[in-house]
Amino acid sequence: MKQLAILLVMLTTVSMAAQRHDGPKMRKGPKMDMTAEQMATLQTKHMTLALDLTENQKDQVYKINLEKAQFRKEKWAEIKAAKESGEWEKPTPEERFEMENARLDRQIAMQEKMRTILDTEQYETWKKFSNRKKMHGKKKMQERRRR
Repeated sequence: MKQLAILLVMLTTVSMAAQRHDGPKMRKGPKMDMTAEQMATLQTKHMTLALDLTENQKDQVYKINLEKAQFRKEKWAEIKAAKESGEWEKPTPEERFEMENARLDRQIAMQEKMRTILDTEQYETWKKFSNRKKMHGKKKMQERRRR
């Protein structure tokens, strides 16, 4: 009987220790602590390493990345302010459609800009890289829903 009790205590302890307790900081993401300029600089350097960009291309890609980072920071700040004030509500299906439509329009515009900046080989590499990143993000979202 003692051994059974000890075994149950051990199993309970192990199962509790195995749970993930990251709390609210888990959703925040490490990049939201950075400024838009820092995020754009890091993204441009990652792209320079992956695509072997020229100086002219680096400058153009930095401008695009800066615009994207500033937009993300603004949206994140709006949502955070709305949640803190208690005014945030789940978007309606129409609002979701509008947001998704706007997001896809931004992605198409980004793709067109990148097509003009990069040569054919670089563009194909960038497409593979960005698709892989999208799939990784989808997996992360699915993991979040399961919890």
